[in-house]
Amino acid sequence: MEEEKKNHIENTEPASGKSASEKDKKKRKIAEQASEIKQLTEDLAKAREEAAEARDQHLRLQAEWDNYRRRTAKERLELIDSAGKDILKGFLPVLDDCQRALQVLRESGADAAAIEGTELIYNKLMNYLKSRGVEPIAARGAAFDTDYHEAVAQFPVEDPAKKNTVIDVTQEGYTLNGNVIRYAKVVVGI
Repeated sequence: MEEEKKNHIENTEPASGKSASEKDKKKRKIAEQASEIKQLTEDLAKAREEAAEARDQHLRLQAEWDNYRRRTAKERLELIDSAGKDILKGFLPVLDDCQRALQVLRESGADAAAIEGTELIYNKLMNYLKSRGVEPIAARGAAFDTDYHEAVAQFPVEDPAKKNTVIDVTQEGYTLNGNVIRYAKVVVGI
């Protein structure tokens, strides 16, 4: 009987030891899983932060690229305009010479063919410049405006309506696409 008790005790001890061991294993496994879940949650939060930063950086780079593209396109157009501006500005003295030649031919009573030929050259040159955006500045009789006119002389006038207006133009002024490329040199009434 003692032997049966001993066997019974031996049989029950491993059973109770096994269940305590299983409980410890389960607790450890739960603790490991909780730790793993916590680590995964932290990793997920970190990955979300990195993704948000990457998305933000991507949007900023894309906006910067768009700005760069617009800026370079604008600079390219300005470069083309400024290069054209210098060339067109070079034609203005030739245009002035044509105007003076026409005036001299008309005043001297020259041959009609000479006047007509000079007018043809002047008109072709003027039409070309207009097609490129060059326009003469209207000055004679207009109010004096420092944005378009350069006063080379002042002349006293009796009529109060002519005060601060352009009485005479000594040199025509021109604009290129709305920007002044040469100011009109004028005589202003005071």
